[in-house]
Amino acid sequence: MPDLFSPLKIGLLTTRNRVVMAPMTRCRAPAPVQSPGRINAEYYAQRSGDDGAGLIVSEATQVSPAGRGYPNTPGLHSEEQVAGWKLVTEAVHARGSLIFAQLWHVGRVSHEVYQPDGRAPMSSSPSAKSGECVLPDGTKAPYPTPRAMTVEDIREVTEQYRHAANNARAAGFDGVELHGANGYLPDQFTRDGVNRRTDQYGGSIENRIRFIFDLTRMLVDVWGADRVGVRLSPSGAFGDMIDSDPKATFGHLVQKYNQLPLAYLHIMEAMEGDIRRGKELVPGYEPIPVSHFRPLTRHTLITNAGFTFEKGQEYLHRGWADAIAFGIPFISNPDLTARFRAMASGTPVELAPGDPATFYWPGVGPMEVGYTSYPAMMRAETDVIHA
Repeated sequence: MPDLFSPLKIGLLTTRNRVVMAPMTRCRAPAPVQSPGRINAEYYAQRSGDDGAGLIVSEATQVSPAGRGYPNTPGLHSEEQVAGWKLVTEAVHARGSLIFAQLWHVGRVSHEVYQPDGRAPMSSSPSAKSGECVLPDGTKAPYPTPRAMTVEDIREVTEQYRHAANNARAAGFDGVELHGANGYLPDQFTRDGVNRRTDQYGGSIENRIRFIFDLTRMLVDVWGADRVGVRLSPSGAFGDMIDSDPKATFGHLVQKYNQLPLAYLHIMEAMEGDIRRGKELVPGYEPIPVSHFRPLTRHTLITNAGFTFEKGQEYLHRGWADAIAFGIPFISNPDLTARFRAMASGTPVELAPGDPATFYWPGVGPMEVGYTSYPAMMRAETDVIHA
């Protein structure tokens, strides 16, 4: 019976354990280059190895300047960014872990100030997201109404993904994960709460999943079999996302993915923010457990969202998933797997709490605060990537 410490074969790759580090936006790739550097390599190295994640999925990484919607997030569309990510992949590989690049385009979750041409950001339809966008200078502004993508826009964005996928190979990644979750561009096509199109990319489920499926197929063409993963959030409400029948929509998509030789599907379960508004349950909300998709797919299945050690072990024992991705626990526990091993042996170990104030940026403090500053309890000294 597999557990979190068992190796996992993903196509031609084998991870040393089934603990995955989930993609987490940390906003520590400053403008104008928006590239990782030595401190980012140290951060990822700290969370690699036998006491860290067997597989790391990088923070969401924009495929083009127009795909950006937050300050200080990295890209994979320039030579400088490829060089920066190469520092990260080399550091992770030196500790024996695998790393996939998560490819990202935010779509409507952006603002004119982020767009190179100063126009409104793009989406499947001209439907604005509620709330405010954080601008590069830290101020906020309401999200603008996006412009509906033309078929030519779709072709152009697809080529941006292709370029980023090739750059990921050049940077030394082991594969790529398409960010199809959390209300970003592919999700804006998939769900009918946003997608109001009447052409071949809108209306029926088959039409609405055309964009994300074609992107995935293109990534497989670039990377070959067993090197492409896809992240989905069928229960997610982040980004004002709704669908009239998410079980049907995502069930159809998951089954269609059986046509492609994917490395894995990374299907998120519901998060607290999806289930509740404040202290109140969202009326009529029915989260979809990952177990619903297990019989629908032939692929390796990774799941994520609020997992503890005990819950992760249960999902693996029941066969509902093949690996568990942990996000927030990895922020403040770089040696998370070592701590899990201690728990499994009966040693009383508590996870270190993280500081939410530094999850996305250190504020006025040094960049390492809340980033590489968390100590590894189970390791005498964390690796430092020297300049």
